[in-house]
Amino acid sequence: MKAILQRVLSASVTVDQELVSSIGKGVLVLAAVAPGDTEKEAERLAAKVLKLKLWNDESGGQWKKNVQDMNGEVLCVSQFTLLASTKKGSKPDFHGAMGGDEAKPLYQHFYRKVQEGYSADRVKDGVFQAMMQVALVNDGPVRDTL
Repeated sequence: MKAILQRVLSASVTVDQELVSSIGKGVLVLAAVAPGDTEKEAERLAAKVLKLKLWNDESGGQWKKNVQDMNGEVLCVSQFTLLASTKKGSKPDFHGAMGGDEAKPLYQHFYRKVQEGYSADRVKDGVFQAMMQVALVNDGPVRDTL
């Protein structure tokens, strides 16, 4: 599995002009399932989403707090295009993504594990295989002292 995490002040998913899910401050997770991925990998990724330290603490210490420490929210969105290959030509190749019928149970397992690892009411979801419009208000930039 592959995921992109984005710190957000807010994020939402709309399908057919209807708001499906929305969160306040937290993490937007775009997640994709690849052929050969397993439940164990989905569980590791779910744990990483919750434990990754993306925020400063009150004294300004960088990379000290995770989404749970912040009492933030998580919005998970399936996004098979993360696994596209653009090495050849000008069209993406999606053979690196698992087909929808196979990917759906594994993505749902990942989502359930994020909920179980945190709090079900703090974790929201998009609609698997739907044409989704994802909107976000970025929480950044993140400054680094390196």
